[in-house]
This record gives sequence, C-alpha cells and structure tokens, in this order.
Amino acid sequence: MLVDSHCHLDFPDLADKLDSVFELMRVNDVERALCVSVTLEDFPRVRKLAETYPALHASVGVHPDYEGLAVTVAQLVALADHPRVVAIGETGLDYFRLKGDLEWQRERFRTHIRAARECGKPLIIHTREAADDTLRIMREEGASEAGGVMHCFTESWETAEAAMDMGFHISFSGIVTFKNAKALKEVACQVPLENMLVETDAPYLAPVPHRGKTNQPGYVRHVAEAVACLRGVSLDQVSEKTTNNYYRLFNIVQD
Repeated sequence: MLVDSHCHLDFPDLADKLDSVFELMRVNDVERALCVSVTLEDFPRVRKLAETYPALHASVGVHPDYEGLAVTVAQLVALADHPRVVAIGETGLDYFRLKGDLEWQRERFRTHIRAARECGKPLIIHTREAADDTLRIMREEGASEAGGVMHCFTESWETAEAAMDMGFHISFSGIVTFKNAKALKEVACQVPLENMLVETDAPYLAPVPHRGKTNQPGYVRHVAEAVACLRGVSLDQVSEKTTNNYYRLFNIVQD
C-alpha cells in the first residue's frame, strides 16, 4: 500500500470530485493522504475533510506565498490540538515567486517552527530558491526537536543531507518523473529509503504519464514507481518504506 504525504483536496480542482479521487486511490492501492493547509482561513475546510474521511489527515499552517497573513504560535498550537491534525505547515521560504524584503516570510517560518516544537507535531517545509536561509532558520529555531519533511523536494543533495541531519524526511513529487529533472533523480538515488516520503502535491505537478492534467493522490503510485526504477529496487520496497515512514513521522496508528 502507498500513502500520499502531501495534497490539497480542498482546492476547487478536486473538492467536487472526491468520489472519483477515492476510487482512483483504491485502484492504485493508496490507503491514506495528508491534506495540507495553506491559510488559516481555509483550514476549517481542510480539517473537515480529515474529520469526514478516515483515509485523510490534516495539517495547519500558512504557505510562504501568502503575504500579509499574520499568525501566532498560540493560534497554531490551538488549531493543531485535534486528533486528525498531524502536522504544522506548510511553511517555509519561497524566493522564487516573491521578491523584495521577505523578512516577514522568515519571521512567519520561525513562528511555525516554534509552534511545532511546542505542540510536538512535525513540520511540513516548503523551500524554493531559499535553501541556505531555510536551513539556517531551521538550525537557529531548533527545528530538529520537531522533525518533519522537506516537501516536494527540488534542491541539491547537500541540502537534503543537511535536512536529514536535523531529523527531516525528504519527499519526492511527480517532478522526479520529469525527463529534465536529472539532478533531482540523482538525489532520489542517494536519499536512504528510511528518510523518504512520496507525494503528489495535488492538484499540481501530475507525474508522467499524466503530466499536464489535474493531479490527484492516486497518481502517487507513479512517483513511487519512478523512485523504484531509479534505485533498481521493487515498487513494494519503496511502498513499504515510505508508508511506514509516513505513519511513524506523523504519529498515526496504522489500521
């Protein structure tokens, strides 16, 4: 069985198609998915999905792309105090989409790390063209005490190694199936299976052979197949390791 460790089923592309989403998960042996929060305004919708469907869990956090959205440690800790909420995030830094003075982004990232440490739940970290600052803030704020995952990883092996040294998992998305993602494929061969997760980031980044279409959790099978092929191991090995990692990292009791 497989798990999609990061998706957005509350987004309009998927929210009205949940019956077909769950059917494709069933067909592809995907037993669980983590619905990830991007704003506190939309968090109740994410939480409701996790409360309604046993196959889903939720996170709480504010994505780094959203400027002007204030959040406090107390808010995050309070919202995370729910049995279906298993992580803080997605949080982190993104210097690709936003430019200028991004100190607000760095401060909000620090807030999320402090909340994760306080409530004892792992972090879901987004980093894009900001690896040095991301790692620096993780070290300064003691992110290793919470642990977590570097989601939709696209950075270098050195960045992956530094994150793993702080107890973080590395999660690969459909990008690892793309023909031009040669550097990322090399990283996927180096990261130990004990430190790996797989995800879709649905509705974005659909893997080959569905590239360009709306992504969904059932397609995580293609991500796992690509990793298995790159490493010369079986799909069953990748599935077993990444699924066990998911349950252990997010402290979920496996049925």
